[in-house]
Amino acid sequence: MAFRAASHRIGGSLLQKLLNADGGGYQGTSIDCGKGHRARFVEYRAKEVVTVLSPAKVTRAYYHCDPCGEGVTPKDVALDIVDTGFSPGVRRMMGQVGGKEAFEDGQKDLEVLAGVVVTTKAVERVSESIGKQIEQQNQREQKQIMSGRVVPFSSKGVIPKMYIAIDGTGVPVVKRETEGRKGKDKTGQAKTREAKLGCVFTQTTVDSEGYAVQDEGSTTYVGAIETSGPFGNRIYAEAVGRGIARAQKVIVLGDGAKWIWGIADEHFPGATQIVDLYHAREHLAKVAKLVHGSTSKKCREWFSARRQELDAGDVKTITAALSRLRPKEKAVRKEIKTEMEYFQRNAQRMRYAEFRNQGLFVGSGVVEAGCKTIIGQRLKLSGMHWTVKGANAIIALRCCQMSNRWEQFWESRATG
Repeated sequence: MAFRAASHRIGGSLLQKLLNADGGGYQGTSIDCGKGHRARFVEYRAKEVVTVLSPAKVTRAYYHCDPCGEGVTPKDVALDIVDTGFSPGVRRMMGQVGGKEAFEDGQKDLEVLAGVVVTTKAVERVSESIGKQIEQQNQREQKQIMSGRVVPFSSKGVIPKMYIAIDGTGVPVVKRETEGRKGKDKTGQAKTREAKLGCVFTQTTVDSEGYAVQDEGSTTYVGAIETSGPFGNRIYAEAVGRGIARAQKVIVLGDGAKWIWGIADEHFPGATQIVDLYHAREHLAKVAKLVHGSTSKKCREWFSARRQELDAGDVKTITAALSRLRPKEKAVRKEIKTEMEYFQRNAQRMRYAEFRNQGLFVGSGVVEAGCKTIIGQRLKLSGMHWTVKGANAIIALRCCQMSNRWEQFWESRATG
């Protein structure tokens, strides 16, 4: 570790000389300020920048535009250190850890593993700033796709099956983000905001038993705390970018939430819609426990029979069985009615035997796993409370990383 620290100091010293070899980046007595005016040279100013080797002092020519009332430092632009004391390499490290673990843990890992000493708050600010940049890039691409001006080009061939899987999960937020929103606990005050998450993946083959096999490395994610309208545009743009126009068959997977099927109807007309089988089973298990008790033999027998009917896609028989239930409690009768409506409303989305015969996925495990890894393991740790703005920045950052687009983002920044 001592040798590493010494190597970093030597490297940092050499880097500092290299960064200052241009004499400060002087470009004459005046330069274009970027807004149609001339900015005059004022002086040379030094700035300490934390690099991946060690802190380095950079000398930069400083100009001032009197009409704009703002300073201009061309060298900061060239080195990508405008309004920051961290080099692009260090910011990249901070974003890497900030998207994967708590900011405090990320700060410690940077110091131990890379010898980069920064504050926890700096990791938070830089990570959220990078997430914001990723989201801005996503919004630009989405706007172009939604306007029809840009159609992503791909030389790849036909996609046999493309899946659009959608789900939602709660994110703990600060109190001001839930004002006027009803919660499910005794206080009636909401403590979370729903983050909508969507993923796109493809399927080419089935296994030896005829079960669908997801194409390796084909899953990409999008997500945000937002209403279904903007999210519908978001997941649609992702599907277009992934080549939905080349897909022979499109499948939308989700639970029974109405907003999911609203998005499917609007953005993916003609797609095969499938309610997650395991989510549907949970509805049957809930009814069995309410009517027969959670530990009784009758509960297990009733659920087992309904489960077989569900796996066969026989929703008509299930609703008939529900209609025969005659519980005494009014609340239970109301719950059964709600469940009957759920199965009747989604009957066409529950043709599981038919879907399996076609070699399709009937479960939304991919997006549910995404909710756990992208949202749960990063934004729902003990004691965390987010602003919507901060949460969305980290969701964008994490989706980028989990979609294997991290390198692509930095390359586009370098060339943009």
